[in-house]
Amino acid sequence: MGSKSPAEQKRCTILDSMVDNRYRSEIPAIVDMVINSCSEKGCFDHLDAAVIPSKESLIEIIDLIKDILFPGYFGDQTVDRNTLSYHIGNEITDLFSKLSKQITNSIIQECNRYDEDCTDCIDRGQEETLKFLKKIPELRSMLASDIVATFEGDPAAKSYDEIIFSYPGIFAMTVYRSAHQLHRQGISILPRIMTEYAHSIVGIDIHPGARIGKGFFIDHGTGVVIGETCEIGDNVRIYQGVTLGSLSFPKNEKGELIRGEKRHPTIEDDVIIYSNATILGGETRIGARSVIGGNVWITKSVPPDTKVMIEEPRLIFKEKK
Repeated sequence: MGSKSPAEQKRCTILDSMVDNRYRSEIPAIVDMVINSCSEKGCFDHLDAAVIPSKESLIEIIDLIKDILFPGYFGDQTVDRNTLSYHIGNEITDLFSKLSKQITNSIIQECNRYDEDCTDCIDRGQEETLKFLKKIPELRSMLASDIVATFEGDPAAKSYDEIIFSYPGIFAMTVYRSAHQLHRQGISILPRIMTEYAHSIVGIDIHPGARIGKGFFIDHGTGVVIGETCEIGDNVRIYQGVTLGSLSFPKNEKGELIRGEKRHPTIEDDVIIYSNATILGGETRIGARSVIGGNVWITKSVPPDTKVMIEEPRLIFKEKK
C-alpha cells in the first residue's frame, strides 16, 4: 500500500484531534473524583507530610554497603592495597551523605506520625549514620563467617569468590545484617524496605528484627521465611523452602493484634533444617545439634541432639503400558 497523500494525512490528523479532545474533556471530572476520594475513610495518602524514605536511594545505599563490606568485588574500578584507603574513604563519605539523608527522612516521618515536634532530626540522622558506619567492621566479620560456613557446607562451591559474587543466601544475609543493625538502632521503615528488596531479588524473606548468629548458611534459599522474633544460634544451616514462622496471632480484648511478643521459634547452635520444613511458634525451641528433616511440620520443642523426620511414604510403582 502506498503512503497517504498530504490531504489525507491532514484529514486524519484533524479527525484524531477531534476524537482526542472529546475524550480528554472528561479528564477534569475524573481528577476531581480521585481527589475527593482521598477524603473518604479507608483511603490512604501521604499529603502534608514529611518526605518518605526513598526505595531507589536505599537500593543505591545497599550497593555502596556491598562495595564497602567486600572491597574490590563490586563496582567498576580496580582496587589494590595502594588505592584501598582512597577508595573506601570515597565510598564511606558517599554512604554517609546518602544514608544520613534517608535516616533523617525516617526520623522526621516517625515524628510526624506521632505529632511530635522534630527539632534535631538532621543531627540525629547523622549521629545514627555514624553509629552504623562504626559497626561495619563487625558486619564484615559476621558475613565472613557466613561465607566460610557456605563454602564448608556446599560441595558445589568452588571458591569464596563464587559465593560472594553469586550466592543468593549471601546477598540476603548482606542486606539482612545491615538492615538488622539499623533495626537495633531504632530506625524505622528503612530496614524493612531493605530486606523486602532482597526478598524481591532472591526470594529469601528475612525480617530485620530476627536475631541470627555467626556462620549462618542458607543453601539454595528460594522460599525461605524467617520471622521477626526468630532467634537463631551459631553455625545453623537451612535449605530452600524452610519457614520459621508464627503459630498464631494473639489479639487483645479489642480484637487488635498484639505486637512485640515473641511469635517465632528459637533455633539453637549447630542445627540443620532441610528443605520445606515448617517450624512455628514463639515457645518452640529446636535444641542444639538437632537435624530437622525435609517437609516436617513442628509446633513444639525438640530436645538437643534429636533427629526429626517424616516416616518414609509408601510409593506405588506401576508398569507403563
